Amino acid sequence: MRMTRRLHLAAALIAGLLIGVAAAAVDSNAARYSDSGPEPILARVFEQIEQNRLDIALKEVESLVKAYPNFHLANLIKGDLLLARSRPIQAFGNIANAPKDKLADLREEAIARLKAYREKPPADYVPRYLLQMRADQNFAIVVDTQKSRLYLYQNEKGTPRFVADYYISHGKLGTDKVREGDKKTPIGVYHVTGSLPRQKLGDFYGSGAFPISYPNEWDKRNGRNGHGIWLHGTPSDTFSRPPKASDGCVVLANQDLDALSKNLQIGLTPVIISNSIEWLSLDDWQAERSALNKQIEQWRSDWESLNVDRYLNHYSKKFYSDGQNFEQWSARKHQVGSGKSWIKLATNNISMLRNPGKEDMVVVTFDQDYRSNNLSNVMKKRQYWQKEDGQWKIMYEGAG
Repeated sequence: MRMTRRLHLAAALIAGLLIGVAAAAVDSNAARYSDSGPEPILARVFEQIEQNRLDIALKEVESLVKAYPNFHLANLIKGDLLLARSRPIQAFGNIANAPKDKLADLREEAIARLKAYREKPPADYVPRYLLQMRADQNFAIVVDTQKSRLYLYQNEKGTPRFVADYYISHGKLGTDKVREGDKKTPIGVYHVTGSLPRQKLGDFYGSGAFPISYPNEWDKRNGRNGHGIWLHGTPSDTFSRPPKASDGCVVLANQDLDALSKNLQIGLTPVIISNSIEWLSLDDWQAERSALNKQIEQWRSDWESLNVDRYLNHYSKKFYSDGQNFEQWSARKHQVGSGKSWIKLATNNISMLRNPGKEDMVVVTFDQDYRSNNLSNVMKKRQYWQKEDGQWKIMYEGAG
C-alpha cells in the first residue's frame, strides 16, 4: 500500500508540475546560473520524487522551507509529501477547497524555475544585446520574460561576464506594453533612473523599487505610453509571486532585489527586457560589435569631411527627431554645413545595446565633443541605428 501511495504522489506531482519542463541533465559546462537561489534544492526535490524517494524529497523540501519560510511553492510541496504518508495523492496541491487559480499560479512558478535551471545557456555565450558597455557602466541587466529570469552581467574590460540570475514576475497580460494600464511589461532597452527606498513605499513593493526609463524615445515615436515601470520587491509575507503577476513591473524576491541593488547605478545601468534572450558565442558577439563600431566611425569621419551628402547617407529616409523629418533635417544640415571650414568630432564612452524588439535595431549612446570654426560643444548623444536593406541607418538622434 505504501508503495502505491508513493507512485500515486509521484505521478501526480510529475504530471501536474513538470509537463513542459525538459528533463535534460544540467550541463556541467554551463555557467553557474540559478545556484544562489532555491532552484538547486527545488530541482533535487523533484529528482527525488521522480525516483520515488519521497522521504529524501521531504527532507530536501524541509530544508527549502527553512531557508525560505514564505516560499508558498515549497510549503505546498511539503504539504503534499506529508499527506502522502496517510493516503494517496491524486493531484498537485491536494488540499481541500484549494483555489484552482492559486494552484495554477504555483504550478507555473515551478515550471518557470525548473526550466531556467535545467535549460542553461553555455558558459562562453553572452546575451546578444550587450554589444558594448561604456567603461563607467559597471553592470547590465537582461530580462527573459518567457523564462521569468533576470540575468546580471558585469562589465569586465568591455566583455559581459555573468554574475547572477534571479526568478522574476512580469505583467499579468504578458509583454509588448503599448498603453497605460494594459498590465503588460515593455520590451526594449532602458536604464535605471532612480531609487525608491522601502520607507517611501508601501509594503506591497517590498524592500524597495528602481524606476526604469519607459517609455524611451523609440516607444514614444511608436505611440507607446504609460509610466511607473519599476524593478521592485514583494510584500513581507510573500517570498515570490507567480510568473505573470504584476501590472507591468519586473518583480523580484526581496533578498534578490537587495543583492541586485548593490550593483545598480542610477542613470547608467542598462535594463534590457526581452521575450526570449538571443545568445551569441564570444566570436560572433565580437564580430557584430566590430561591424557596428566601424559604421559609427564612418559616420563620425563623414561628418568631419564636410561632405554633407555623404554624412546624410547614414540617415534613414524614415528619420525623425525633435519635430524634424529627414527632409527638414537634411535641409538644416546643408545650411549649417555651408558655414563650416573645418569640423573636429570625437565620440567617447560609446555604449551599444541591441534592441530585443522586432526591429533589427541598436541603441547607441556616447559623449560627443564637437568643434568647428564657429561652434564648439560637448553633449551626451543617443542614436537609434536600424538595418535597412542590409545597411545600418540612423532612425533617431537626440540628447542622451
